[in-house]
Amino acid sequence: MTTTTSPASAPVAQSPNAESNLPVTAKVPSRIAGPRPTSGVPFTRLMHVELRKMLDTRAGRWLLIGIAGIIAIALTIMFFNEGGQHSFGDYLQATTMPMAIILPVVGILAVTSEWSQRTGLVTFGLEPRRMRVAWAKLLSALAVGVAAFALALALAGIAHQAAITFRGITADWGIDGLVLLGAGGFVLLGIAQGVGFGMLFKNTPAAIVVYFILPTAWSILGSMVSWLRSAAEWLDMQHTMQPLFSGSLTGEQWAQLGTSVSLWVVLPLAFGIWRLTRAEVK
Repeated sequence: MTTTTSPASAPVAQSPNAESNLPVTAKVPSRIAGPRPTSGVPFTRLMHVELRKMLDTRAGRWLLIGIAGIIAIALTIMFFNEGGQHSFGDYLQATTMPMAIILPVVGILAVTSEWSQRTGLVTFGLEPRRMRVAWAKLLSALAVGVAAFALALALAGIAHQAAITFRGITADWGIDGLVLLGAGGFVLLGIAQGVGFGMLFKNTPAAIVVYFILPTAWSILGSMVSWLRSAAEWLDMQHTMQPLFSGSLTGEQWAQLGTSVSLWVVLPLAFGIWRLTRAEVK
């Protein structure tokens, strides 16, 4: 075996007071060729990345598969129950309810994964302006909600038309505009609330548990405790959204709806975004 040696390079100057043999100076790397970036990450790219985080992950994918399975079972039961004689509104309720219950978990995971999966260092390193990241997460979640509601409308229409064609039921396509608004708002507000709780707690188990337990517990207390009933009429979002599904709201009911949405959606989002912009990323 032969070895080759290269001529020794010139010795690097050492400081007389140095505590080690490391060189005092280091060579500065040459400048990378090409134009310098003049703008930050486009907001549309941030939204695209956040959409992929919600949908192109194992957890998000299985949640969507679960929603699809529940909707398929519900529509199949309705198709064969009572000869399929259900209105379009009934089929729409069967398609929106699973989405409104499970989709907020996708919004929670889109936020909490930055800490549980240690992706926050990359996310906030590439885009240090955390407010833009927070808005991208929220708007991406709402975009998923809009797409899900559009799909729910299509599935309800297909199921109702199939019952008309194959089961011979009487067509009933009539639905009030406020009922559509209530169904869409039920989905979108749930997703926004999930994103807010995710930003507020930054921990997946805590955010999911509080999201499901706290509003439900408040609703139960409001219905059982007499001196809380008047407060529940203004602060229980499940109660204040009921008039939307009936198709009529008074001025007081609109005020009650706005108050409950402010408490359960706007407030968690505001404090969540504030915490997100100031939390230490490890």
